[in-house]
Amino acid sequence: MQLEYTGVLYALSFALDAVEREVNGAEEGHGMRVAWLSYCLARGLGYTNEETTDLVACAILHDNAMAEYRRDMHDNGGEEKFPVEIDGIRIYDESGIHALMGEENIRKLPFNGDVRGVILGHHENADGSGPFHMREGETDIRAEIIRLTDCVDIDCELMQMSESDFDRMTAEVRRQSGKLFSKRAVELMDNNLRYSDIEILQKLGVQEVLKKYVPSCSRDFSNDEIHGIAGFFTGIVDVKSSYTRNHSMGVAQKAAIMAEHYGFSHDKAVRFFFAGAMHDIGKMIIANDILEKPDRLNNEEFRNMQNHAVWTYRILSGIEGLEDVTEWASDHHEKLDGSGYPRGLRADQLTFEDRLMACIDIYQALTESRSYKEGIPHDRTMSIMRGMVSDGKIDADITEEIDRVFGTGEKDAEESVKVTGWKCPVCGYVCEGEEPPAFCPVCGTPGDDFARTV
Repeated sequence: MQLEYTGVLYALSFALDAVEREVNGAEEGHGMRVAWLSYCLARGLGYTNEETTDLVACAILHDNAMAEYRRDMHDNGGEEKFPVEIDGIRIYDESGIHALMGEENIRKLPFNGDVRGVILGHHENADGSGPFHMREGETDIRAEIIRLTDCVDIDCELMQMSESDFDRMTAEVRRQSGKLFSKRAVELMDNNLRYSDIEILQKLGVQEVLKKYVPSCSRDFSNDEIHGIAGFFTGIVDVKSSYTRNHSMGVAQKAAIMAEHYGFSHDKAVRFFFAGAMHDIGKMIIANDILEKPDRLNNEEFRNMQNHAVWTYRILSGIEGLEDVTEWASDHHEKLDGSGYPRGLRADQLTFEDRLMACIDIYQALTESRSYKEGIPHDRTMSIMRGMVSDGKIDADITEEIDRVFGTGEKDAEESVKVTGWKCPVCGYVCEGEEPPAFCPVCGTPGDDFARTV
């Protein structure tokens, strides 16, 4: 699959920033600004285009495990007791944990060269007072560069920085030479970073300045590499909310199976898999207070939650050459009768691939176990989906093919049984019980909107 990899990183870094902003209050664009500053410093190292793009990628992704760490801490009762030992490494603070987790995560990604130790060492101090007590020279120079540029962006308002502010910033960095920052990283700053670099950033904006000056990386990626990229980003999406953990990769895997079933070309099948993996990338923008609210969502919260499909479109549409993937991924909550979201498209506006992705997402959502529900068996799931077909919500032929691929292919007796319970007005999901669910497990509609069935 042909992919402009740096474009993928730029587009998705917006989503990563949203997670970091929610977790620790970082300003929007943090990862890309760190990447720009790191690129400027590295001009003095004589890097090839491939080495430069590797550094920029690591800078963008330096905090990729922040949400994962916070989720694990939440699952463990909200408090981490230090020191902890992970893979034989003793860690004394949370910066070390998320650095180690981030280092492990990026092993899934295809880089041009060896980037081991770059993410791991980005919180190390030159004097050895960092989480792993590595001193200057014991860490990769790229980690030392990101350590410096990360602190600069957190401590300074780069987009409003004046020349006098720049001078004060560089003077403070020099005072920390040999303490927080390595002498060689400070020397790279002195020799290569100019206030004009900040002015260009302010004029163009961070994404445009990266696109204009940093070498792009576009090539044909193997299946394994595409699966690695997809696995990396679906891991971040799914770990953000325990309610939907493993959902994205489940959709991607079933998308690949159905693509093979329908005889898609190799390239189209890979693109359809990628769309399945990325279909919920917009949820990284939605606050966890909404994604994981234990009570029913009010109307405003539900509209906010629905916006994840809009954000999926906005994020993916920033990647050149992925127009079809963007449509398949962002239309997964649309319904044939126009009752879906976010655009309310009707049958004649939805492609076969749009319809297929919507059915796969529903099937995965119903059959998977989540923190608040057990997975529904295949036969019961097909009964629910056939009810949605009867209501004009989803494609009848695709629904039957899903049954053939993932089940017996035989309609069970339950299909004709009327279920007494509650019905979602948006997607048609029907459930039993004295009370409706807090929200629909398929489309997220608040339970207060459910109608009683007879």
